[in-house]
Amino acid sequence: MLAFTLRRILVALAVAFTVAVASFLLLHLSGDLATAIAGPEATGPQIEQIRRDYGLDQPLLAQFLTWGWRALHLDFGNSFYFRERVVDLLAARLPITLYLGIIALSVALFVAIPLGVVAAVKRDTWVDRLALSVSVLGQAMPSFWFGLTLILIFSVNLRWLPVSGNATWKHFVLPAVALGYYAMPAVMRLTRNGMLEVLSSDYVRTARAKGLPPRKILVRHALRNAVIPVIALAAVQFGFMLGGSIVIEAVFSLQGLGQLAWESIARNDFPVVQAIVLVLAMIYIALTLAADLLNAFLDPRLRQ
Repeated sequence: MLAFTLRRILVALAVAFTVAVASFLLLHLSGDLATAIAGPEATGPQIEQIRRDYGLDQPLLAQFLTWGWRALHLDFGNSFYFRERVVDLLAARLPITLYLGIIALSVALFVAIPLGVVAAVKRDTWVDRLALSVSVLGQAMPSFWFGLTLILIFSVNLRWLPVSGNATWKHFVLPAVALGYYAMPAVMRLTRNGMLEVLSSDYVRTARAKGLPPRKILVRHALRNAVIPVIALAAVQFGFMLGGSIVIEAVFSLQGLGQLAWESIARNDFPVVQAIVLVLAMIYIALTLAADLLNAFLDPRLRQ
């Protein structure tokens, strides 16, 4: 287990380094940063002065080492547009995105796990086919279109929930449903497949032969073992949701990290975009590492 853990940590560090390099190059391959900072009306001497002030006249390797050292200390520089420290912007917006992701993941698990259990119990019936159809629809439907549909139905026509903002818990209902529906298909299919495998196992047949109630067999013996890989998948899906929140927050005008990324991309605020990409990638890498270690702890065969 120790060797497996060390290998996974080394792989995670390698991926993190690759993401850091990609984030750095994203900033420098997008154009002349000095010109972008100075603005279209700046003169040549002003642009050169900005290039010296920001260290853009140094070799690319020296710039990367300086940026990497500052990033380790959570110093991502200042925003070109907001004129604030990037880390302060992230600290103000990240809690909203995390809150949205937690609610969306809860919605996905609350709906997908029971749906997967029912589909496995009613295998090859219309219930199973309906559940699989919902799964396919969830993968095929664009999240922004689903979000706009929810707004049209529940905000514009029925007037049950607010259209945008993040002042109360009601503002998070529709975004959480739109974002959670994105994760439902994977969770539902994994639950269904796990339940089918467990229900055909020897210890479940033994429990049936002993005359245990079907509900007790289903919940205590089958579901408890089938849900183990779902827990690891949920960690990975949470990372996907944080990345997918960029579109959802833009649709519902939630002032989270996704909305900040959208605004920064539109305004060529490269340091903010760079920091958001790096932070979300690191969160996803950490969640993936945790999921791998959890799977290996629960299933010794994966440690090989």
